[in-house]
Amino acid sequence: MNRRIFLVSAGSAGLAVASGATAFALTRTPTRALLPWSEAGASRSDPRRFVVEHAVLAPNPHNRQPWIVELTGPETMTLFCDPERRLPHTDPFDRQIVIGLGCFVEIASLAATAIGYRLEVTPFPDGEPQPRLDQRPVAHLRLVRQAATAPDPLFAVIRNRRSTKRPFDMARPVPSAALASLTAQSGPLAAVSTVTDSARVAPVRDLTWQAWGIEAQTKRTHMESVELMRIGRCEIEANPDGISLGGPMLEGLALVGQLSREQLADTGSAAFRQGADMYRAMLAATPAYLTVLSPDRSRAAELDAGRVYVRANLEATRLGLSMHPVSQALQEFEEMAETRRQLDDVLGAPPSGRLHMLARLGYGPAVGETPRWAAATRIRTA
Repeated sequence: MNRRIFLVSAGSAGLAVASGATAFALTRTPTRALLPWSEAGASRSDPRRFVVEHAVLAPNPHNRQPWIVELTGPETMTLFCDPERRLPHTDPFDRQIVIGLGCFVEIASLAATAIGYRLEVTPFPDGEPQPRLDQRPVAHLRLVRQAATAPDPLFAVIRNRRSTKRPFDMARPVPSAALASLTAQSGPLAAVSTVTDSARVAPVRDLTWQAWGIEAQTKRTHMESVELMRIGRCEIEANPDGISLGGPMLEGLALVGQLSREQLADTGSAAFRQGADMYRAMLAATPAYLTVLSPDRSRAAELDAGRVYVRANLEATRLGLSMHPVSQALQEFEEMAETRRQLDDVLGAPPSGRLHMLARLGYGPAVGETPRWAAATRIRTA
């Protein structure tokens, strides 16, 4: 999570008072919440469920997993947004949620190629809802048998894809061949670009830090994150979405009273200040960025932006690179408007277009999976 990393600094000495620290650590993995990563593809006898089992692993804002899939026929599905999983304060027009749904659609499409199908996608068949999403479908999905189709190479790395929220290696630049492979993931309504020259990387770093501070110091946007935090294995397994604060370090801090929602909500606390310093250092360790830009502001372009973003994320994974979206500066709540305008200027976004994604790019450490709801909980029958 974008906010998770700062919490590690809140007082690691607290673990020393916990008895049986080793045994405690061994029990902190939210195993049940991570099962969707290992169980993806278990339903090979039903191509619809096969693709959904992979698609639920898609990246999405605040890990809200906003998708509902209705099975409408033997090879057809309809994708909806769950209205309870939107982010009204940081994403007031549901743009980021649509991008997450686009990531879902693209991974479903990749999974279809692994079992001899192509996925035919009809975006917003009943019209594009504005200014927010409503009960209308996001997309109709139809699996079309195409036995001669080879699996897309990106399918093989779906389970390995991560959003790496850690400092990157500043001594290791991204090779030009890798940059070309990433930009090649552009789609018809969304273009992938990269930023590597220091004259632009430096101001983008500054703006991502500025944006983080604005979101954190605006009470309603900060509390939107705090209310979605799941502290410890039990909370994560009960609600495997939102912002998971797990592992022996963070759960140990909670156990000894050094980590709570009240403390997380208090931007004047010592833990928050220490964490802000840590987050700033992480943002500074960014050698390059990846962007996704659309020429217009349609819902279809938002959906395509998600599709090309996750393809770029998967291609980065295939190449051994790391990515981490830093979306605060792109958010459309009032307090962020000037920072967003400055970022558009630095990155050359046209007035009629929209910068949909900004992600850190480089070489980072290996990180674990993010909790997920099982695919069966996201499926309903017509």
